[in-house]
Amino acid sequence: MELSPKYAVVPGSFDPITVGHLDIIERASRMFERVTVAVLVNSEKKYLFSPEERLGFARAAVAGLANVDVVRSEGLLSDTAAACGAGVLVKGARCAADFEYELSLAAIMREFLPGLETVILPSKPELAHVSSTYARDLIKFGAPAERAVPKTVIPLLRDAINKQASKGE
Repeated sequence: MELSPKYAVVPGSFDPITVGHLDIIERASRMFERVTVAVLVNSEKKYLFSPEERLGFARAAVAGLANVDVVRSEGLLSDTAAACGAGVLVKGARCAADFEYELSLAAIMREFLPGLETVILPSKPELAHVSSTYARDLIKFGAPAERAVPKTVIPLLRDAINKQASKGE
């Protein structure tokens, strides 16, 4: 499949998806004709939420965006982009360290899939502190998660947390 510069993939673990992630996705949806949110699954990484829960969170968060879909991505991100025909990866950067990290990953991605470009969007200053770790901490300590997680995701988060509590996790 040929890569299209009008089609972008926004990858992430989304454990859980945050208002910062959603801001990047919404901005990408205005820049590109089609956007795929790729929920990354890495068997080496420990997640708080299952891949199915994270997919559900992402789908709930982007439900109002007509040109955005959500897929599960296992293996190489470049393979996911190629399978989708996406010519662009969109990444968010909250600080200079994020930018440098994403810059090095962009070079690696081009080695795996020549022609794949990376666009790095700076986070809005008011969202720069928001991360999945921050959201998990709010959830863990019973603080209102609305400051970090899209409102459409809150009921799903509560259900997931309740299921984990009932299992004793």
